[in-house]
Amino acid sequence: MSNKPEPISKRDRHQSPKPKLQGKQLIISSRPPIKQESSDSSEESDDMIYGRHAVLAALESDRQLNRIWITNRLHYDPRFHSLLQASKAKGAVIDEVEIQRLNQITHNGNHQGVAAQIAPYTYQELEQLIAQAKAKSDEPVIVIADGIADPHNLGAIIRTAEAMGAQGLVIPQRRAAGITSTVSKVAAGALESFAVARVVNLSRALETLKAEGFWIYGTAAAGGKSLHNMNLRGAIGLVIGSEGSGLSLLTQRCCDELVSIPLTGKTPSLNASVAAAISLYEIYRQRWPEKLYLESVSGNTSLKRH
Repeated sequence: MSNKPEPISKRDRHQSPKPKLQGKQLIISSRPPIKQESSDSSEESDDMIYGRHAVLAALESDRQLNRIWITNRLHYDPRFHSLLQASKAKGAVIDEVEIQRLNQITHNGNHQGVAAQIAPYTYQELEQLIAQAKAKSDEPVIVIADGIADPHNLGAIIRTAEAMGAQGLVIPQRRAAGITSTVSKVAAGALESFAVARVVNLSRALETLKAEGFWIYGTAAAGGKSLHNMNLRGAIGLVIGSEGSGLSLLTQRCCDELVSIPLTGKTPSLNASVAAAISLYEIYRQRWPEKLYLESVSGNTSLKRH
């Protein structure tokens, strides 16, 4: 094993990045492309979430809930009761219903006794997201999804990014999934404390991030530098490609570096959300402070830095 990886040479931002593209480009899922969600989908304009964790997270946040369906037993659960009263005071309609009604409303989803109709998701402006990210961390991390069409993948990426401490997500307005009930469900409440910006031009958004001091890494199945050999410090924009074709050529050209996750099995690629999770873990693994661990030496216990 080598020592700490060499620092990346931060090139002049005025020079256009020209990563060397060899072999096949990023294909992070072997599944066929998924039907894309329309940006003006009715699901986004009058959406629903369900499941105890997702609804609790929404109740605890400032997000407007229009209507809540809940079983009598859960209605008076201490975790829900006061939050439901507060939501009712803000204008939400609370309906006590039987399990059968919830099954009908959620199309037999895993509702766990509660569902809620939420107001449309409010996206942040990119500039606002960047400002907030910098205010929260000296080394902010923003994830950029380049055409993720599967809402399950998008929800999983959001859940992991929030859990690992990333400061936000950027998604394109067209040819990609937006924030829908499925995304909210898979994200398991993470959206209530995680900012998402939706942009018309993803390439322009990447250039904006660069101008704000972010170093842009794009994940690639082949041709990129090994992820674990990179020095992943400073402000980072991590770009995850779409399920079918990976990063577009235009997005690749906007990246400062292409990185790959070394694979030793016969499977040639990873699912988009899995690639995002591994990449985010490596970023934050490198940032953890030195840890102390106990080591027994000749019967004596001593502290040693790891």
